[in-house]
Amino acid sequence: MTTPQPHTGGPREQLVELARHGDTVLVQDREPWRIGQLGENFRHSAVLILFGALDRVPSAYAEHSEGPGRDLDVLLVQRASTLRAHPGQVAFPGGRLDPPDGELGTTLEFPGGTVSAPHVRAALREAHEETGLDPSGVEVLGALHEVPLPVSNHMVTPVIGWWCSPSPVDVVDHAESSLVFRVPVLDLINPAHRYYATVTRGNQTYKSPAFDLSVAGVDGTVTVWGFTGVVLDRVLDRLGWAVEWDRSVKRPAPGMGGAK
Repeated sequence: MTTPQPHTGGPREQLVELARHGDTVLVQDREPWRIGQLGENFRHSAVLILFGALDRVPSAYAEHSEGPGRDLDVLLVQRASTLRAHPGQVAFPGGRLDPPDGELGTTLEFPGGTVSAPHVRAALREAHEETGLDPSGVEVLGALHEVPLPVSNHMVTPVIGWWCSPSPVDVVDHAESSLVFRVPVLDLINPAHRYYATVTRGNQTYKSPAFDLSVAGVDGTVTVWGFTGVVLDRVLDRLGWAVEWDRSVKRPAPGMGGAK
């Protein structure tokens, strides 16, 4: 596999360039993480990968603090443990497309290229509903290639956003989310926070990049893995922001005990 070259310029410009080549950001080219196959009647959904200037909670990791993206953070939510789908997992804000989001096939133009209009509207709408985010403060830069998520039978489009005017965020509906937080990019690239989370079904073991993160006000750590862990891993790599980490370290995915 050819190693992608890091994008040059400031972090916003790098994210725009990432979006321009979003169709080449593959999530199934390294490790088998996707469990099952997408069904015929899958639903379309979108998530918002939102980068913004680091908030008042900086990273304690200083070793690789110089370089593009180091002064940014990413918005994440932790799903409520009572949900039927992906309970307790950390995710980008987002969800299914609704009729008011518009017709599939309609598009909008952004700095990073042409993007499905209903997917953009869904990503911004869901982010507002889940976190209280003000969508007017988000500049949509583009999108990545859609990703099948068989476990919930969704085809997910990651929309890339630049938080040009940050607004306060928090849990809006505790029946949907238990935590809303901004994680510094430096915490994501810290090699000590990274490993492979594994899920075993029968004779097959699936693994995804995982990140163990400290979040203010939370005892212990919060783990990002699965779809969100894979997408973050690929995005950080393609941007040239990632730091080498020990890929031999494997642990059972949270709540899975190694099996599902």
